[in-house]
Amino acid sequence: MTDLLRAIEIDRPARIAFGPGQVAAIGPWARERDITRSLVIAGASNAARVELLGLPGEVTVFGAVKPEPDIPNLEAALAIAERTRPQLVVGFGGGSAMDLAKLVAVLPGSGQTLAEVVGPEKVARRSVALAQVATTSGTGSEAGSRALVTDPTSRNKLAVQSRHMVADLAVIDPDLTMSVPAAVTAATGVDALAHCAEAFTSRKAHPLIDLYALEGIRLVGRFLARAVADGSDREARAGLALASLYGGFCLGPVNTTAGHAVAYPLGTRHHVAHGLACAVIFPHTLAFNASAMPEKTALVLDALGLGGARDALAAAHGYCTALGIEMRLSRLGVPEDDLPAMATEAHAIRRLLDNNPREMSREQILEIYRAAL
Repeated sequence: MTDLLRAIEIDRPARIAFGPGQVAAIGPWARERDITRSLVIAGASNAARVELLGLPGEVTVFGAVKPEPDIPNLEAALAIAERTRPQLVVGFGGGSAMDLAKLVAVLPGSGQTLAEVVGPEKVARRSVALAQVATTSGTGSEAGSRALVTDPTSRNKLAVQSRHMVADLAVIDPDLTMSVPAAVTAATGVDALAHCAEAFTSRKAHPLIDLYALEGIRLVGRFLARAVADGSDREARAGLALASLYGGFCLGPVNTTAGHAVAYPLGTRHHVAHGLACAVIFPHTLAFNASAMPEKTALVLDALGLGGARDALAAAHGYCTALGIEMRLSRLGVPEDDLPAMATEAHAIRRLLDNNPREMSREQILEIYRAAL
């Protein structure tokens, strides 16, 4: 069977508003729907600029989203939703805020607990409107149907996937990303790159998604270094925002592979920001999978402007280093004696590792951690 004969389903936000100034679209959109009570889910910095959304009526703000949200963080947001009973939930921020917004939109009043909806398509319904406003270019969560939250007891990420968590409106306004610092721009940009590259080389890869994946990689290759060098470069910011959106398109029907599985314990155990964790691991898993996907790996490198490189690890590692990303785990606070436990945890994330084009053992994951130390 060829890939073209394999069925695939894609869920997209009902409306996508992309481009400079499009944050102004959400207010009129809410008014058209007679929204008078909204709950905005944001981190502290975005909570301070909620007026940019122009929402009508009563607006409540949960402004305490953590960089790696956990169950207590979610429960605090859910408590506010239960009290205020919003008609509209807005995720305003990066992936953490948008992921929490998805869960806040579906859990209150549903009779379902978080534990009952973990996994694919277990959410019963959504009775409120959901809008996502991205302020970083990395996760693509504004376009997706997944939400991740960390269980502090097991230190594992719980993944919920549901069509009910796809936004009614997704706003991608690159002007909102202009203030993102260079280091965060670099790391989140490589996160978007990893979404596209992992989907492109996945066992589940599909021509319909390959289109977005390869173009997303090209956009990162063209614009990420520019945005890191000059955060006020509006064209570069717009290019990265589009790359992030395309990466989000890749996540629903195809999803990521070993790169994200190996990166997750860096965040859950040592609080390394998700984008940075993915950036550190990206060259290693790209190179690991090169023997299984030689043609597609060459296309990834070529799209990044690294065409002709014989050593995928050296080329991708050099690309990330040139962006100013700290690529050594030891300098990110990851102790060597924790690497075996991290490898065990990563190897257990079968929902991602089973997508990888090449089998990866626990020992091979441990070798990657040691090489990145």
